[in-house]
Amino acid sequence: MIDDRRVLIILPAWNEEEGLPSVLAEIQRQLPYVDTLVVDDGSTDNTSAVALAAGSAVARLPFNLGVGGAMRCGYRYAKLHGYDIAIQVDADGQHDPSYVPTLLAQLDEVDLVIGARFDGEGDYQVRGPRKWAMSLLSVVLSRIARTRLTDTTSGFRACNRPMIEFFARWYPVEYLGDTIESMVGAARLGFKVRQVPVAMRARTTGRPSASPFRAMVYLARAGLVLLLAMIRRMPEDLKAIAPGTPAYAASKQRAAQQLPVEA
Repeated sequence: MIDDRRVLIILPAWNEEEGLPSVLAEIQRQLPYVDTLVVDDGSTDNTSAVALAAGSAVARLPFNLGVGGAMRCGYRYAKLHGYDIAIQVDADGQHDPSYVPTLLAQLDEVDLVIGARFDGEGDYQVRGPRKWAMSLLSVVLSRIARTRLTDTTSGFRACNRPMIEFFARWYPVEYLGDTIESMVGAARLGFKVRQVPVAMRARTTGRPSASPFRAMVYLARAGLVLLLAMIRRMPEDLKAIAPGTPAYAASKQRAAQQLPVEA
């Protein structure tokens, strides 16, 4: 716990047995007050075993669903177990856990905090069509969220209890839905979003896809995801837990008083 709030770090992981032990060890060393949940996204290696050996809770999915499906599982776990804050961290070592307190400091004022790579911290860069897509997304989503956003596809993010309850009930699983559509959905219902600058590290496992063809495909798919996110109708029942509703206020009160949540 930190400031009387229960904190859970969710790590979606697909075949990450090689780098996961060091990532979990660093989290436990720097953030001894948090719990961790590794969501094994249908791995064919020993991801679950090494996570358990490192002392983390593990949820194992029978099939590979992608980051969106893994995070939906993680948010449901966080809701059912009464966590006040959930933080998404990649299992490949790119996200530096030393920035977690920076993200947490913003959650007194907003619902969702994004760790932004392109906000003056570090030297992470992208080029070509991928950069064009990210720039377009940043312009559009900044208008939707009514705040300056420079890294709308970052997977390093933290949210409060009302946002956990929202994502536990609705979280996109399609390609880029876990970043773009989830943020659009949250902003459309009135949840407050903010970014903080962070520096990203080189991944410890896996290889990034950086070919020109894949970058063009990324540009096209990102534009399609954004369009669908803006025109899709939000389920009516979700509006009942949006900011300004009694359910939102009750969720904030439970977090403040450490009251249990309903399953």
